[in-house]
Amino acid sequence: MTRLVPVQTVTKEKTLAQAVEPARDALFDITTPDMIGEHVGVVLEGERVLTHAFTCLLPGYVGWYWAVTQSRAPRSRKVTVNELSLKPGAEALVAPDWVPWADRLEPEDISGTEPLPYRDDDPRLVEGFEDTSDDADQLREFELGLGRARVLSQEGRAETFNRWYNSDRGPNSPSARAAKATCSTCAFMMLMAGSARSLFGVCANEWSPDDGKVVSLDHGCGAHSETDAPKQRKLWDQSDPVLDDAQIDVAEGTS
Repeated sequence: MTRLVPVQTVTKEKTLAQAVEPARDALFDITTPDMIGEHVGVVLEGERVLTHAFTCLLPGYVGWYWAVTQSRAPRSRKVTVNELSLKPGAEALVAPDWVPWADRLEPEDISGTEPLPYRDDDPRLVEGFEDTSDDADQLREFELGLGRARVLSQEGRAETFNRWYNSDRGPNSPSARAAKATCSTCAFMMLMAGSARSLFGVCANEWSPDDGKVVSLDHGCGAHSETDAPKQRKLWDQSDPVLDDAQIDVAEGTS
C-alpha cells in the first residue's frame, strides 16, 4: 500500500482527514465491526481526494488494510465515500505476479498431441529463402514449392546446440564420465548433416539408453561398439634399437 501519513500531519485536506469515523462506518457495508482494527493513517491521493487505512483483522490477512477513499466538492465540507477496498501492506502475504501460460509453460509440459500457437516473430526461425548458411535447403527445392517455409536461424541453431550439449546426452552426464571411450569412435554413431555434423550424431545402438537420440561426439556410455574388444596382437616383438640416439653423447669439435 502507498506510504501512510498520520492524520495530524495533514494540512491541506483537514476536512477529509478528520472524517475517520465516517470512514469506519462505511466499511460496515463490506465487513463486520470486529474485523476492523485501529486507524493507521491516511494517503493523500490528489486534490480533495484522500484514503483512510484501518488494520484488517480478517484471519489470514496479516499486513492488509481496509481502505476507504473519500472526496469532497470544491468549497464543500460534505464528505463523500468513493471506494471501499482491501489492500496489501508492505509485509502482507500476496499471490505471486501473474505469468501468462505461454511464458510459464515448459517443453516437458506438452505432449505430442497438443498444438502450440503459431509465432510469426519466433527469433529461432527465418524464412527458408533467407538462410544462406551451410544448413540451407537447396534453392531448387524451394522454387518447386517443396522446401520449408521457415528454417532454423543462426540463433535457433546455437540455442539448440547449447541445449543438446548441456543435456544428459552431452559430455557431462554420469554415463559419459564413466565411459572408457567417446561416441566419436563408436561404430553406432550416425553423424548428422550440416553444421551439426561436427558436434552431434544419432545413436543407432538398440542396447544403448541413447538409442535414436542425438548425442554429442564426446558423449559416451557402456554400449560402445569397442567395449571390451580384444587388444590387437602385435605382428612382431620390437627389439631394442642397435643404435640408441638417446644414449649418444655429442662432443664439441676441436680446432
